[in-house]
Amino acid sequence: MFIFKSATRLDDLGNGVTRRILAHGGTLMAVEVTFKQGAVGPLHHHPHEQLTYVLSGRFASTIDGVTKEVSAGDTLYKAPNIVHGCVCLEAGVLLDTFTPQREDFLAAP
Repeated sequence: MFIFKSATRLDDLGNGVTRRILAHGGTLMAVEVTFKQGAVGPLHHHPHEQLTYVLSGRFASTIDGVTKEVSAGDTLYKAPNIVHGCVCLEAGVLLDTFTPQREDFLAAP
């Protein structure tokens, strides 16, 4: 299956954050999240496993109460129901992979 960026929808989440669902099917989903400098991904949790690959920028990322600075080329693993979030230190893009796929993202207008 081929997914072309021009056929995907960009969702403005507000406060300098946008989300684009790149591909999904079965139990897997890939999502591109773009942050302006200073934008915040608030602390939250969900029942999905999540891998985050930093494509560009710098982020102060918190996972289960531990905060570390990450940048392009770094990868983060978030177990189900673990509290996590980030603050964007330098504008950048994250590639999130979820299993199972985020039905709540698919239902978003």
